[in-house]
Amino acid sequence: MSELNKEVVDLVWGRPTSGGVSASIFRRWTQGFLFSENEHSALEQFEGGPCAVIAPVQAFLLKYVLFNKESPNWRHISEEEQTFALCSTLSEILESACSTPSTGYCLVSWAKGQTPHAITHAKPRTQSQTQCTPEPESSQAPQELQPTTVSAEDLGFERFHSILHKRTVQSLSELREEMLSLYLTWRGGCGVLLFLYSVILTKGIENIKNEIQDTMEPLIDPVHGHGSQSLVNLFVTGHAVSNVWDGDRECSGMNLHGIHKQASVGFLTLMESLRYCKVGAFLKSPKFPIWIIGSETHLSVLFTKERSLVGPESTSEQARRVFQSFDPEDNGFIPESLLEDVMKALDLVSETEYVSLMKSKLDPESLGIILLGPFLLEFFPEQDSGIPDSFPVYHYNGLKQSNHSERVEYVEGTALVLGFEDPMVRTDDTPVKRCLQTKWPYIELLWTTDHSPSLN
Repeated sequence: MSELNKEVVDLVWGRPTSGGVSASIFRRWTQGFLFSENEHSALEQFEGGPCAVIAPVQAFLLKYVLFNKESPNWRHISEEEQTFALCSTLSEILESACSTPSTGYCLVSWAKGQTPHAITHAKPRTQSQTQCTPEPESSQAPQELQPTTVSAEDLGFERFHSILHKRTVQSLSELREEMLSLYLTWRGGCGVLLFLYSVILTKGIENIKNEIQDTMEPLIDPVHGHGSQSLVNLFVTGHAVSNVWDGDRECSGMNLHGIHKQASVGFLTLMESLRYCKVGAFLKSPKFPIWIIGSETHLSVLFTKERSLVGPESTSEQARRVFQSFDPEDNGFIPESLLEDVMKALDLVSETEYVSLMKSKLDPESLGIILLGPFLLEFFPEQDSGIPDSFPVYHYNGLKQSNHSERVEYVEGTALVLGFEDPMVRTDDTPVKRCLQTKWPYIELLWTTDHSPSLN
């Protein structure tokens, strides 16, 4: 990988002005994909930072367990099921990131004969403090090796990048076989970074640069160590765009890229409730009822088995999305001069006389604006969405310290989706509720625990 090292490092870590990449930040990213001892289908995160990779992988892993395999005992899958679930999930993410299948899929692992020397610590496995040691490909069973998170000081940033090896496989069947053969590598101390580099090289460095809004912004923040929105979007959608709205937008002569199709798993963020951004329908309404949840500092996952919550975009949802594409500032209205363009985009009758009639009806006070609500009510009256009034939900947070028991376990609850402004049941105003209200404005959450789950 020597000829690609600098490009990969610059893209992921940026170009530090002095002192190189922070050793503490690099150490936080050097961990493997490991399952919780207490929740067998949940991955564990040991320190802040790598949630930008771990949370999307967790979301797709849940999709595989709940909907692809439809595991009846999905919270207690066996070690063999864990192996296939993780490798199938990583294969799917790589497949999604591949721009041109003819170029093949890149897998980054250790160069032959360059396995770093293992340092054994006399601590129990649950302390999760072993050396960043790639696991040798052998017949030894995964449970006997127990690779965990890392203490990367002995390996170091430069040494890590000097012993990487890239290989390419051409077919999906070959990719899946290689993924299984590298299972111990993904579990090993640097598995998250090795897979991140595999995704980047499969996507193509130039392709990523063409999608990122600001190519000077690295995928991993050099100060705080968190992943960028481009990194999250790359794992969720296969495209490293920097924004979460639907489609592209023009701003001051710049073409800003967004999400172009319905994602398999969704994304919601507390930042939208604070009006810092607007998540589009392609991420809010994914194909499967699994959402990555963003807070100011962390990513977690909310999911349910209720398939009626998702599905093909309804006509009213399409109308809302198209209307909002003409309202980039998210004002809730458009100038009346754009009404004809919106009607044409939705294949509505758009003769001049009819458009004029609609302008008068939708803007009776001649304010020169068309509000979203009256527009939808006129052309797309409320239909029965088919969404149940209540359904079970689960929340995942991979950080032990963010779980009330300090054990990575799903928090189970019941969501009530009500269609009026003053519901009979009023629960606490918590960050997780405020985040979900960006999709379901009148949602209420009843958790089986005494405390609402943490987003941080």
